[in-house]
Amino acid sequence: MSTLRTALTELAGVQHPVVQTGMGWVAGPRLVAGTANAGGLGILASATMTYTELESAIAKTKTLTDKPFGVNIRADASDAPHRIDLLIRENVRVASFALAPKQELIAKLKAAGVVVIPSIGAAKHAKKVASWGADAVIVQGGEGGGHTGPVATTLLLPSVLDAVDIPVIAAGGFYDGRGLAAALAYGAAGVAMGTRFLLTQESTVPDSVKHEYLARGLQDTTVTRKVDGMPHRVLNTDLVNSLEHSGNMRGLVAAARNASKFKAMTG
Repeated sequence: MSTLRTALTELAGVQHPVVQTGMGWVAGPRLVAGTANAGGLGILASATMTYTELESAIAKTKTLTDKPFGVNIRADASDAPHRIDLLIRENVRVASFALAPKQELIAKLKAAGVVVIPSIGAAKHAKKVASWGADAVIVQGGEGGGHTGPVATTLLLPSVLDAVDIPVIAAGGFYDGRGLAAALAYGAAGVAMGTRFLLTQESTVPDSVKHEYLARGLQDTTVTRKVDGMPHRVLNTDLVNSLEHSGNMRGLVAAARNASKFKAMTG
């Protein structure tokens, strides 16, 4: 397969301008290494791992690939500085962030040669992290799965491209070569995809769940705040429908309970 060179492939040292995002409980060593070996940028999901689990996951990934890969970190995690030290020590190529890291953390990573790619949801946030030294940004429009924003990718992407001079990686609704071609036409340096990689054979998601995704159509997702309190694109299921049609108090209780469980699990 031929190489398509863009600012993303140059930054990350990969063959193709395609990023496999750090999906919690999904993006483990097998999927990340599979992506890396295929020429893309695989990103380990550390937000749902303890520090020790992340340490083991990085080591395992290295046994499966000698290609560059990344790790996604929650900048607001209590042990974020320790995780950053781990990335530097293990020569991880890319650090991605769901929330913007502090300026000093970006500087520390860049000084060690780690590429810093935060995810952002607005042009003003892209300008902020660019001024702090971020190497690139991932911009996810409302079509994205999981936690998402209200603005469509087709509107958000050009606004960010106009706002910053660093490479912009498009996310939210991309799943094939047509989407990559469209993103490159907008001026993006590549695309980032989550659900598409969730469906691969290297994904550890059960086949029954993969079949559920494949059986659904364009109208079979909902953006709800009642899972964990934040806008979250999910498949329509009996549980989601029940929460969506419940009163505000029940939804608030469910979201608070789920958020508390997540916090206890991840710190």
